[in-house]
Amino acid sequence: MEMNGPKISVIGAGIAGLWQAYTLAYRGYAVHLVDQERIPFSKAASAYAGAMLAPFCERETAPPIVQDLGLRSLDIWRSTFAGVVSNGTLVVAHPGDRSELIRFSRLTEGHRVLDASDVAKLEPDLARRFETALFYAEEAHVDPAAAAGFLLRTIRRLNAKVTFGHNGTEEDADYVIDCRGMGASQDVTALRGVRGERIVIQNPAIALKRPVRLLHPYAPLYVVPWDMGTYMIGATVIESDEQGPVTLRSALDLLAMAYALHPAFGDARIVAIDAGVRPAFPDNVPRVIVRGRRIVVNGLYRHGFLLAPALAELVADYLEGGAALSPLISEE
Repeated sequence: MEMNGPKISVIGAGIAGLWQAYTLAYRGYAVHLVDQERIPFSKAASAYAGAMLAPFCERETAPPIVQDLGLRSLDIWRSTFAGVVSNGTLVVAHPGDRSELIRFSRLTEGHRVLDASDVAKLEPDLARRFETALFYAEEAHVDPAAAAGFLLRTIRRLNAKVTFGHNGTEEDADYVIDCRGMGASQDVTALRGVRGERIVIQNPAIALKRPVRLLHPYAPLYVVPWDMGTYMIGATVIESDEQGPVTLRSALDLLAMAYALHPAFGDARIVAIDAGVRPAFPDNVPRVIVRGRRIVVNGLYRHGFLLAPALAELVADYLEGGAALSPLISEE
């Protein structure tokens, strides 16, 4: 592919940086993707993601712009990556937490109410466990490692330069797209760290087809199915930039809620317990900050996979003069 226009360095190869590099390379720019880690994705916050493409469900706590960008991203994911699993999202609650389900339904759209027989048809392994549920049929999910690997391979096939284990950028780059997440916290002082903890378990005896969110007033849970009976369990949102191991309390909460979703999870093998720190601004809405030739894309919070494609499109359009009026873009 012939490279046209400015030379662009993208710093940071998490999901935000991968989508920036892919989108710009696809549009014909000369792109250099740089990451300080020698092993791809080894310390990116997105490596610990559930990778749910759930714009309607996220509206429970997020402002409308997150849903709007998420819907656009969902379209981009589906047109780009064949590995998108479009089975929707199932939201359930035990009878004692029925009020949580009612609250969730009032805060979100894009769902239909299911009865027990509907739940059994969608997820046979959850038959007779829940009297009612919400089904968000238009939502989807991806395997985060598979999706990131696909983007990296495609970036290389588009003749972009990729360098791992390097801190700098090309001195002759016309633009630098800074996607370092918490690595940019000294330069972007409004950023804060939000710790997310997860447990990866494996039990081929359970066969869920889609992400399931179990509502609870104090310890909500989501379970995301991956291949070969592997599931990612998460939901912790802790105001901390500490990268250390998962706390005992969080592990107990996650495992107990997984068991409450289905007792067969009690026989699952624990594959991994780890945590990542997600960058966020005070309102949990991402920003595109233009500082001359340096463009900062940051603050994706827990919406990295959901919002990265739309933000990449926004930056590419801005460089071409078509997105200056976006409320997410500020020029300093």
